[in-house]
Amino acid sequence: MSTPPAPTQIAAALEKRIIGQQEAVREMSVALAKKLAGLNVGNILLIGSSGSGKTTLMGAVEELLAANPALASRSTVIRVHANVLGEEAELGHPGEKLLMRLLDRARQQLGADASVERLLEQATHGLVFVDEVDKIRSHVGGQPNISGIRAQEALLTLIENEAVPFTLPDWAGGATLNVDSSGLLFVCAGAFEGLYDAVYERVTYGKDQGALKPVTVVDETGRAHEELHFVLRDWLKHEDLFEYGVSPQFLSRFDAVVLLEALGEDQLLRILAEGTHSGLRQSQTYFASFGVKLEVTQEAARRIAREAARQPRLGARALKEVLRRVVSPLEYDPKAAADSNGVLRIDVERVEKVLTRDRKDGSSSTVAGWDQSFPTPSAGS
Repeated sequence: MSTPPAPTQIAAALEKRIIGQQEAVREMSVALAKKLAGLNVGNILLIGSSGSGKTTLMGAVEELLAANPALASRSTVIRVHANVLGEEAELGHPGEKLLMRLLDRARQQLGADASVERLLEQATHGLVFVDEVDKIRSHVGGQPNISGIRAQEALLTLIENEAVPFTLPDWAGGATLNVDSSGLLFVCAGAFEGLYDAVYERVTYGKDQGALKPVTVVDETGRAHEELHFVLRDWLKHEDLFEYGVSPQFLSRFDAVVLLEALGEDQLLRILAEGTHSGLRQSQTYFASFGVKLEVTQEAARRIAREAARQPRLGARALKEVLRRVVSPLEYDPKAAADSNGVLRIDVERVEKVLTRDRKDGSSSTVAGWDQSFPTPSAGS
């Protein structure tokens, strides 16, 4: 078997799809390199706002492995929504259903002729992505969340148990075995909405009031004022996650808790221009189907990115939303919107006109920042 890739090689491949989020990419690259080398590796918990790149990172890992048969044969990858685990937990045996998905995926990779022993080996050393893990909180609004509790317990069983009862499907003989699931790697991700606000409250006017000190900032006019610069990664404690609804036993099974950064204007501009699945590329493909070439000037792209950056909790999703507001009025009749040469050019004047109109109509809004480096005004500002 060929030598597995180094973390730097994996990171370089992932960064073709992931813009920013260097810490998350590095953690994932090291974990994946260990996994592909057959070594023990700790589980990873990704925390980041909607649109910050958690699901994109998962997809990039899947694509990386699928594109290289030598790598694909080393690890089976499945992705599951945490809510599904909660639903399956209420019906019983959620761990068994997850193992069944891994086994089915291993059979797709290795072929129907592979032995049951080989399929089980592949499946029980797989990589499991659990999306929106914050949806399986142990409590919501002060009330117990039974499905969330059961889902966390089900994942715990798979993460730490070396003897998980598993009934094979009929095509594999139907026997019931005790399966060692300790070789699975879990990467769980969630937005954890409300966590930012809860921690900010704790260090400003909660039980740790005064811990966050204001700093003096001089604006462009030369006037000085005080701001609270709140960076979530500097203040987040395990206790904050416990209070959010992550059980101590569940959290202790993650070797790395990685906070993804909110995307700034420059990163959003890169996503717009370079992103493999960017809204701009999709729009260009749509207009090209009518024989129209869609172009966006650098100034217009920068203005779109700047507007999207005003909604840090939406990340790249805000970018698509702003672009849609600019482009959608032109989609009804693409040829009529283009010039005589079949070119439709979006300039900064057009973007400003749309944004100004939307503000007057009240059809756009700015969401308060999750951004871990976003300056938060002090209470008196």
